Amino acid sequence: MPTRFSPAAPRFALLTAVCASLVACGGGGGDTPASVSTWGAIDAQPLVTGHRGASGYRPEHTIEAYTLAIDQGADLIEPDLVATKDGVLIARHEPMLGGTTDVASRPEFASRKTTKMVDGVATTDFFASDFTLAEIKTLRAVQAFAERDQRYNGQFQIPTFDEVLALAQTKAREKGRTIGVYPETKHPTFHQDLNLALEDRLLAALTKVGWNSAAAPVFIQSFEQANLKSLRTKTKVRLIQLVDADDVNVVTGAITFAAPYDRPYDWTRAGRAGTFGDLLTPAGLDEIKTYADGVAPWKRYIVTVKATLDAQGKPRDMNGDGAVNDADFDAVANTALPAEVKKRGLLLHTWTFRNEARRLARSYGNDPAKEYDQFFKLGINGLFSDFPDSAVTARDAYWATRK
Repeated sequence: MPTRFSPAAPRFALLTAVCASLVACGGGGGDTPASVSTWGAIDAQPLVTGHRGASGYRPEHTIEAYTLAIDQGADLIEPDLVATKDGVLIARHEPMLGGTTDVASRPEFASRKTTKMVDGVATTDFFASDFTLAEIKTLRAVQAFAERDQRYNGQFQIPTFDEVLALAQTKAREKGRTIGVYPETKHPTFHQDLNLALEDRLLAALTKVGWNSAAAPVFIQSFEQANLKSLRTKTKVRLIQLVDADDVNVVTGAITFAAPYDRPYDWTRAGRAGTFGDLLTPAGLDEIKTYADGVAPWKRYIVTVKATLDAQGKPRDMNGDGAVNDADFDAVANTALPAEVKKRGLLLHTWTFRNEARRLARSYGNDPAKEYDQFFKLGINGLFSDFPDSAVTARDAYWATRK
């Protein structure tokens, strides 16, 4: 996901009656069996996904961030997937390594900095596809957000997808509960152009651990559409269509669209008109229903924000901190969208929830729990949070009111 991204009832009862063995369920690794009819279903307790792990506390997409997310109660961990030069899937937010690793400080790799087209935008950085896995393993992760804890910079390796899968299954056995994975295929068209297509590699990894089935605790997500349609012909793993946007017009609360966040990039390459917003119309949701199990729009489609305007019609700094941001805006719910999604039997997930005051609408009074509660009451089935402990606490409190 872009920088916004940007990704459990009393802990999933063990429904052994659903299948005689884990293998029969399509599970693997000896972890807890889970029924697709209950785990992550529309009428089940909403799922909390550790967004890039517990990325509010540790450098993102590291075993340490994923482990902390699981220890904090996350139901799933989210590895964004890109490919190395030798075709290995690793967990990075983007194909570019500059913002989340120490690669820029490594003189032996200085010559690797280059410019490539990413979703139609000339991007200069260090690209994972120009490094072998062995070279990637010499790099160390850094915290991507300057205002977050920097103490762990340079300590943690970049994991492979295989290592993330192994962690999820090992921790599931250790904790006696289902722990899933929510991989995203990052920039599928970009990788296809490099002959490093992600999808078959992803399915091969899931198959190896017994998780290539409808009953597996797995969701595959993508902002592009063609690769999800292709995946639907190859797997029964649950697929989720991500829906992005550029920003919000805080004067009106309307979603805005600008490249490269205006439409799925495969639409651009195919010459298809329209914006991401078209996917959330009745016709767009009907189309999603033909190939995916759910939709995951940016949270501002579900609850937008609007500013209080001054005499000149400009957004006011309501808290007087010298900056105008979410902390000055009111949260306004869109109840129609959840209803349309549910009408089609689609799952509704959303992203990304963060605890920092400047990222919380004024309506929440600097209390992240109030934001979570609003979204749960609107009927979402799952969310991505940088702070899984806060999300799990709020989810459990909400779910207790339904008993």
